[in-house]
Amino acid sequence: MTVVEPFGLNVRDQALEADVQAGLTAVEAGLLDATKSEVPFITEAAQHLVRAGGKRFRPLLVMLGAQFGDPYAPGVVPSAVVVELTHLATLYHDDVMDEADVRRGVASANARWGNSLAVLTGDFLFARASHILADLGPDAIRIQAEAFERLVTGQILETAGPRDDRDPVEHYLDVLGGKTGSLVAVSGRLGAMMAGADERLVDTLTQYGERLGVAFQLADDVLDIASDSHESGKTPGTDLREGIPTLPVLRLREQAAAHRRPEDLELVQLLDGDLTDDARHAEALARLRVHPALEQARRDTVRYAEEARAMLAPLPKGAARAALEDLCDAVVHRAG
Repeated sequence: MTVVEPFGLNVRDQALEADVQAGLTAVEAGLLDATKSEVPFITEAAQHLVRAGGKRFRPLLVMLGAQFGDPYAPGVVPSAVVVELTHLATLYHDDVMDEADVRRGVASANARWGNSLAVLTGDFLFARASHILADLGPDAIRIQAEAFERLVTGQILETAGPRDDRDPVEHYLDVLGGKTGSLVAVSGRLGAMMAGADERLVDTLTQYGERLGVAFQLADDVLDIASDSHESGKTPGTDLREGIPTLPVLRLREQAAAHRRPEDLELVQLLDGDLTDDARHAEALARLRVHPALEQARRDTVRYAEEARAMLAPLPKGAARAALEDLCDAVVHRAG
């Protein structure tokens, strides 16, 4: 059994491992090529997060999806570059909105060059992704456009917050379906589609990716609270400090409203206060780490991962399907 880096997926088949590794290597070269500009500064800014590394979760899913057709088809690697460029572009924009200082263990683009240049660099990456898409055909363009619409809609819904009559947890899960699930779903879909897989299998991988993407983000939510060394390179409790309502916090608020336990209400009050204060932030983080709401968020992560696994039933058994099943386990493992 070998491990495909950087995500760390266990692959139990040497031929599949070789295909995936070769594909990811080609994607890495494609990302560097796609982020070059005649203007040296633009190249530096556009490659800032590419060179910082990352899990390459979405390209990995493209490569695995392609195994259900011709994994060497010419559109497979470019489609993986497209989804990763799109993801990277959203990170530049997210860090501006969140006023983040660190991303993937390095200074965020906005911290290094300012908000305006970070936003424009994200736009540059979107443009380069669109340029590659133009060579993949109208179906790929439409699929990516629909996913991008969902992604932006999810971001808008997150920023606006839930309506007064909407359950905050349901609202948040809808946000994640748009912000994260949509692009992960497209990853599996484009990989299979570019490889010429049967339409039924393309649909299966799309539904799988949607659920796996939500599980992936929920695992990040848990890690933001539970991890001492956040594997994304972000400081633990970053979302907490910024007041971003991730699932553990929403589950806490749900329990506080339902049961009115004094300790829960006190913790909610602490979270509603100024968490830019280091002492208050440390206290809130420590208390959330031992609260049942965190374990409930872990169970939610497992539920979405298991739903993703169940979607794989129509796929033919083999090394690629086993790797997709193992990917569900890898996502859950990240959440502890």
